[in-house]
Amino acid sequence: MALQEVQKELFRIIDGLKDKVIHVRRDIHKHPELSHHEEHTKYLVKGILEIEGYVIKEFETHHGLVADLVVDENKPFIAIRADMDALPIQEQTGRPYASEVPGVMHACGHDAHTAIAVGAAIAFAHVKDELPCNVRFIFQPAEEVSDGGAEEMIRDGALENVKAIFGLHVYPYLMTGQIGYKYGVMMASADTFEIEIFGKSAHGARPHEGVDAILVASMCVNSLNHIISRRIDPLHPAVITLGTIEGGTAPNVICDHVKLTGTVRTVNEKVRKKIPAMMEDTIYGICHSMGAKYSFHYTYGNPELVNDDAMVDIVVEVAKEIIGKENVIDLKEPVMGGEDFSRYLEIVPGAFFRLGVCNPEKETCVAQHNPKFDVDEDALPIGMKILSAAALMAMEVQCEK
Repeated sequence: MALQEVQKELFRIIDGLKDKVIHVRRDIHKHPELSHHEEHTKYLVKGILEIEGYVIKEFETHHGLVADLVVDENKPFIAIRADMDALPIQEQTGRPYASEVPGVMHACGHDAHTAIAVGAAIAFAHVKDELPCNVRFIFQPAEEVSDGGAEEMIRDGALENVKAIFGLHVYPYLMTGQIGYKYGVMMASADTFEIEIFGKSAHGARPHEGVDAILVASMCVNSLNHIISRRIDPLHPAVITLGTIEGGTAPNVICDHVKLTGTVRTVNEKVRKKIPAMMEDTIYGICHSMGAKYSFHYTYGNPELVNDDAMVDIVVEVAKEIIGKENVIDLKEPVMGGEDFSRYLEIVPGAFFRLGVCNPEKETCVAQHNPKFDVDEDALPIGMKILSAAALMAMEVQCEK
C-alpha cells in the first residue's frame, strides 16, 4: 500500500477513535498528577498500548514510558513525544470531568497531549504491516519543573535509533482548527537563579548599627531589571524575572538575611551566556557599596527550542492538506516560555507546533496555568492526524534511505 493510502487509512481510524481519546483525556484530567508522580497516567497509557501490541519500556527512577511499534528490528524509529504532568493549581472550570485531586489540575494541556499520542499510537498499530519503519511514542514525566523529564528520558535511551521526532502543545491563542508553526527558534531558554543577601541585624530605630538586607535586596531587584533595558541589545529579547523574595522577622528589626529566586529567558545563546556575569556584577557592586555580603547561584535549564527546517516543512505540508493553508499560521516570533522538548531537538531533527484549542462558545480560550483553563476536544483528532501524517512523511524521508 502506498503511503498516501496508509495516511487515508490512519485518518479513517482516527475519526473512529475520537470518543475513546476524549475518554482517555478526561480520565487523565480527573486524576492529575504533579511532576515526578505520574503513576496513574503511566499505567493508563501502558494498559491501552500493550493491548495494541506495543513493546513497553518502563524505568526505575521515574514514571516515563516508551512504547515501540516494531516493524523491522533493523530499521530506525520516528518518534512522537507527549508530556504527562499537571500543575499545583486548584481547578475552577466546573466541568463534569474536573480534577478530583485538591490543588492539582491539568492547567497546561498535558492531558490532551497524552491522549492525542495514545490515539495516534492506536491508529499506527492498525496499519503496522504497511509502515516502512518503526514508531516510538515517548510519554514523558516532569515537563513542568526545572529538573525536567526530557533529560531523564534521553539518559534512559528514549532517542536511541530515532531519526526524527515530533511534538505539539495546545494553544488557547489559536482557534480550534488552526495550528501555529515556527522555523528556527520557537521558544526561549529557561534558566533559574538564587540570590542570598547577608546583612547585619539591628534595632529598627538604629539602622546605622546594622546592614539592612531588605534595602540591599530591593536595590538589587531594581538594578537587575535594568540589565535587560540598558545592557542587552533590544533586538535580542530577554527577560529577568524575580519570582520570590523572603526576608525579615519583625517590623522593628533590621533584617540580616534575604533570599530571592527567579528565572531568565532568552532566545539567543550568546546573550544567555552573558547574563549571569552581568547579574553578579550588579549584585556585587550594590553589596560592596552597602557593606553586605551575598551568594549567587545560577542554574542553566532548558535551552532554546530550535526546530529543524526540514521537519517544519513536513508539518506545514501535512497540516495544509488536513486543515487548509489558511489555518496553518506562521507564528513568526518566538515566545519567552520554556519547553524541554528542546532537549530532544539538540540530538535529533524534529519539529514542535502549536495546536489551536480556542472556542469561545465552549469557553476554551483561557490562558494556560489558569484555574479555568480547558481545551476544545474537537482539536484532539486534528492533533492526531497532523502528528501521524508528519511521522509517516518522515518515515518516507528517513527510513527508506
